[in-house]
Amino acid sequence: MFDYMIVGAGFAGCVLAERLATVANKKVLIVEQRDHIGGNAYDYYNHNGILVHKYGPHIFHTNSKKVFDYLSQFTLWRPYEHRVLASVDGQLVPLPINLTTINTLYGLRLNCDEVESFFNLKAEKVDKIRTSEDVVVSKVGRELYEKFFKGYTKKQWDLDPSELDASVASRVPVRINKDDRYFTDSYQAMPLHGYTKMFRNMLSHPNIKVMLNTDYKEVVDFIPFHRMIYTGPIDNYFDYCYGKLPYRSIEFKFDTLDTEHYQPTGTVNYPNEHAYTRITEFKHLTGQRHSKTTIVYEYPKADGDPYYPIPRPENAELYKKYKLLADSMTNTFFTGRLGTYKYYNMDQVVAQSLTLFEKLTQQKIKLELNGHAKAS
Repeated sequence: MFDYMIVGAGFAGCVLAERLATVANKKVLIVEQRDHIGGNAYDYYNHNGILVHKYGPHIFHTNSKKVFDYLSQFTLWRPYEHRVLASVDGQLVPLPINLTTINTLYGLRLNCDEVESFFNLKAEKVDKIRTSEDVVVSKVGRELYEKFFKGYTKKQWDLDPSELDASVASRVPVRINKDDRYFTDSYQAMPLHGYTKMFRNMLSHPNIKVMLNTDYKEVVDFIPFHRMIYTGPIDNYFDYCYGKLPYRSIEFKFDTLDTEHYQPTGTVNYPNEHAYTRITEFKHLTGQRHSKTTIVYEYPKADGDPYYPIPRPENAELYKKYKLLADSMTNTFFTGRLGTYKYYNMDQVVAQSLTLFEKLTQQKIKLELNGHAKAS
């Protein structure tokens, strides 16, 4: 008899399995449909011996000391600050848009104060910020919006930014200095030996068993357990009774080249002229030294594995229907990007899972105290 069946071996499932097994001494079974642990953060060495991320680049960053310290139990870190260039008007310029971006793009020599005035002159007044288009044009104006955001967003989401919730564009800042880091979080690093090694360390506990290549629905009636933690798509759990929640997927095309480096930074975005959105070169991320290099092209698409919940009001309303069903269940708990239909970063999933663990253990203590009080 298992105390918990956890569906999914990504960040959410692995964190909860480790905490329940190590701290609460619970017996845990993880059931994973894929043939590997790690979810979308899974990495592996390809046939050329280059460490690659199977599901596109996963860059770890967080402002949470709690999250960073927790994961540090299972991995050493390689300091890494991600930098992104955008291919615009035949030039590679920093993204997020900063002082260097503007000076390079327009052949100017502005300083910080002057570039702030430049943005203010370009910006359009928007009375109420509702969409991603509103976010960008209110900060930098329509010309930069069309150069950097409109085409990229259309490819990524198959929606015009005017149709997409403001939260999507709000993730990308605009800077008046020369800071060209994509993230500014306090902790920015990559697992020294890769994500998969970190996940293996997390799951190396005698209380944890893992079943790969298994749809949980095929075994749920045959394996005894007390409680379930579900990290898969919430609509799938309820057999799509209200319809499917929309996601965007990605097709990844890998290429290994007989050269030490292909591009100057980890990722280069292509907002306009190509079908793919970006190219990532893994050796920048991992720090691996190798005579060859592997890159990946990302082609967003509608069908395939669910990667990105689409943040639109009608989708939020549909999710609320499923959440009401989920909230009515006493021994099944939903977490993770798919389980809660939220566009979370990795550190946010870890934080959410640690919070759920604390809730589960506190709930158990309350039940035990109530039982003791009744017995008295």
